[in-house]
Amino acid sequence: MAKKDLISVVDMKDEWPDLVDLALKMKAERGHHGDPLLDKTLAMIFEKPSTRTRISFDVAITELGGHALYIDESKMQMDHGETIEDTAKVMSRFVHGIMYRAKDYKTMDKFGEFSTVPVISGLDNLEHPCQALADMVTIKERKGSFRGKKLVYLGDGNNVCNSLLYASAILGLDMVACCPAVRMPNAEIMLNASRIADANGSRIIASHQPEEACVDADVLYTDTWVSMGDDTSLDTATKLFSKYQINKELLALAKPDCIVMHCLPAYRGQEITAEVIDGPNSVVFDQAENRLHAQKAVLYTLLK
Repeated sequence: MAKKDLISVVDMKDEWPDLVDLALKMKAERGHHGDPLLDKTLAMIFEKPSTRTRISFDVAITELGGHALYIDESKMQMDHGETIEDTAKVMSRFVHGIMYRAKDYKTMDKFGEFSTVPVISGLDNLEHPCQALADMVTIKERKGSFRGKKLVYLGDGNNVCNSLLYASAILGLDMVACCPAVRMPNAEIMLNASRIADANGSRIIASHQPEEACVDADVLYTDTWVSMGDDTSLDTATKLFSKYQINKELLALAKPDCIVMHCLPAYRGQEITAEVIDGPNSVVFDQAENRLHAQKAVLYTLLK
């Protein structure tokens, strides 16, 4: 059986409904999994620092009976001239799976091409599929279903937004990408997601007007205005994104039971106000916890 990766959301397109349900099941049964990944080793390569990705993957495979191996990319030969191809081939002889947090999606894709064990993206500059899975787990947990629900993403059309577009389209969730014209999501992903959504009876919409987009929203979602590695100055970002800030005025346009999401780290007073992220509609810490359960579902599915 050919190995499967999770580098883009669409790599496991058919498995997404099952992954969401498995993550919720594992959350409910935490501490009673047995050891389904006994003696399995996950190598975790980090080119960028991380809090949630590192801890959640490490704890996830440990609770499933396996072992995580943390690797700082700067300490690898790959950072000193060894080819990606050779590194991927060698590591595949040692471990059962590789989680890679990369700066560039082209490097991620090449690693996946030459690895003979599953490669899971822990983020690159194009997508963040595991974050999107945790987000969908959170939405189903809070809303019960995806059909007929409306997610509005506000701010920078970044890697998180790109993966949310695919995930929403696959699961039948309506999504509005509300971003400045110069910082819209990846055009190819937007088009592909729209096609998938059309086939599933949902809608993917682009908007530049937060006041219109947020009306009757079930979910409001944002991310930091300046992503890690982005050289945009805070002054420039503030000029670009200030009207996309999630605040009490935009929240008031959404449904009364609208949930507010943020993938963290958050900068209160910039992309979201303190009264909203710390308020009753916020589910950001449930969302963060669900990274653990989402990672378990991915690891179990790919490594079992």
